[in-house]
Formats: sequence, structure tokens, C-alpha cells
Amino acid sequence: TPHHGHGDFPDVPGMLGDRRANELWYMFDETTLYNVAPELEQAFTDIETALGDGWERAIFDAWMAMAATSDYPNNFIEYVTPIKGPLKVLSKAQLGVFDTYYRPHGHGIVGAFADFAQGVLNDPRRERPVHTMNGNPPPGYHIWFIFMRSMMLLDISRHRWERMAPINAMAWAIQTIAKPSQFEVKEPLPRRVVAREAAKWLPRSVHRLDRDFLSYPLPEGMS
Repeated sequence: TPHHGHGDFPDVPGMLGDRRANELWYMFDETTLYNVAPELEQAFTDIETALGDGWERAIFDAWMAMAATSDYPNNFIEYVTPIKGPLKVLSKAQLGVFDTYYRPHGHGIVGAFADFAQGVLNDPRRERPVHTMNGNPPPGYHIWFIFMRSMMLLDISRHRWERMAPINAMAWAIQTIAKPSQFEVKEPLPRRVVAREAAKWLPRSVHRLDRDFLSYPLPEGMS
């Protein structure tokens, strides 16, 4: 059933941080990484066939080059059109996890991303127990934004991804400040800092985010 009550989640000794957010990120990894359904597995294979080995790097390099040109977004639409089918499968899988734990268009998902970016979710079910974006600095927020942009430009759940993209960008900025570890849970940032980044990033248009994500690996002016 979507939107589980608090008592619906299994008890996990040693878990720290918001219970629902922990479950979201645990199930997100289960769905997209560890226990991938055959349909999504096939979608990943189809993306690799179209874009080549190291397809996350390939789509990153393509977007970074194309988004800086006057031909954008048409050049990038042409690049990702061959993977429209598999992107529909990926979109459905990712949104399905979000919608299991949070109401679409609700504010709860913003908190789940903020917790993820701060490294305050400790889940002993994982070898690296802290749910956060890996890498220091992490390339994952860029990769995810580029996949979100691909889905928007191909009109795959466009309105949903238009709303998710600024949340992902906010998390990128928060993780830049928090510098979390996957192995050791962090103290949360002061609430005013999280509120400041939310106020800065959440109202941004997708076109503004196109410019923002040309800054790599950190948001412009942040270190």
C-alpha cells in the first residue's frame, strides 16, 4: 500500500534518522541497483547498447558538451531519443519507489533528499550504512539531473521530473556543505542552513538548473 504508516516498517536495530526516509533510500537501491526487476535490467542493457560501455559517463559528457551550445536542447533530444523506451521503464521504477513512501507533489520527499544529502540516515542493512550520494565530491547529482532532463525533454512524466529536478539540485548543494560519509553518520546541519538552501534552489526553473549544472563538480561559488 502506498504511504506506509510508521508501524509498517521492519524494526532495524541501530538505525538512525527518519524511519520513512531510510526505507525510501533502502528500497530505491533495492529497486535500481541490488534486486533489479527483469524489465529494468533490460532497460539498462538497452541504454548500454545505445550509448556504449560506461553509459553514465557517456550521457554526462554528451550533456555537458551540448547544454553549453546554442543548439541545446535539440541536440540533446536527438542524442537521447534512441533510449526513450528504456527511460520510460526507468522513470516508472524510480517514481514508483518515491510514490510508495511519499505523496506525489507533497513536501515529504524534500526532507528525504535533505536527510540523504546530509548523511544523517544510518541503515545497518547496508555494508555502507549511511544513505547518501557516493563519491567526494559526488557525480551522482549531475548524472541524475541529466537523466531527469532526458525524461522531461522526451515527455516522460515531464511534470513529475520538473518538480524533482530542483529537489535534486538542493541536495547537491546541501551535500556540498555537509560533506557526508557513507560509513559514519553525521550531525545534521543547522536547520537554518537547510532552509536557506531549500529557499535558494527549490523555486529554480529547469532552464536555470541547466545553467547551474554546467558547474562541475560543485555548485558555482561553493567549495
